[in-house]
Amino acid sequence: MNGCLIVFEGIDGGGKSTQLALLAEALRAAGHDVVTTREPYGGSPAGRRIREMAQGNEAVSPETELAWFLEQRRDHVREVIAPALERGAVVLSDRYYLSTIAYQGARGFEWQALLEQHESEGFPPPDLVLLFDLDPGAGLARVEDRKGVAEPVFEETGLLSRARAIFLAVDRPYMVQIDAAGSPDRVAEAVSRVVQDRVGLLPSPEDRDTKET
Repeated sequence: MNGCLIVFEGIDGGGKSTQLALLAEALRAAGHDVVTTREPYGGSPAGRRIREMAQGNEAVSPETELAWFLEQRRDHVREVIAPALERGAVVLSDRYYLSTIAYQGARGFEWQALLEQHESEGFPPPDLVLLFDLDPGAGLARVEDRKGVAEPVFEETGLLSRARAIFLAVDRPYMVQIDAAGSPDRVAEAVSRVVQDRVGLLPSPEDRDTKET
């Protein structure tokens, strides 16, 4: 696989979807083949079950929820991520397996064991994970302000606080923490710097200055 997998992670309300769209636009402008995707993966029956469960406020057992996430991820990798990486595309995913580590860990699973399980499963490892960190209270306020489709199963302060702590505890070289409390423009600037520094897919500031002159 010769492509690049960049994952946007963090608790609800961190601005992942907004920043993913902005980065996708910048990468396409730089000439890259970009594939945007998200989890739960809607092309999988398990992914659709997860969304229905989350929006219906009818939680299933943690074991069932974990099994659904694993099933949809296998479908997601097989149908979207792996083919795109094999053709050399840049894949931007709104959530991936670290969300399962954090949220299922917050529900009581031992998160280190879940991380080891995913890493041994054969899922493509991310080249870069952008972890958008935000206080859970601020995240929930943003969720309320955007008036989108509510997911009460996941949008709960205690669960988000525990998930955030796990996100911050994961120690992998591909992870970079982004302060998500700033304005979208400021966060986008931070994202661009990290992407250029870590995977070199965007023009450097010097290159941009040269083109502008």
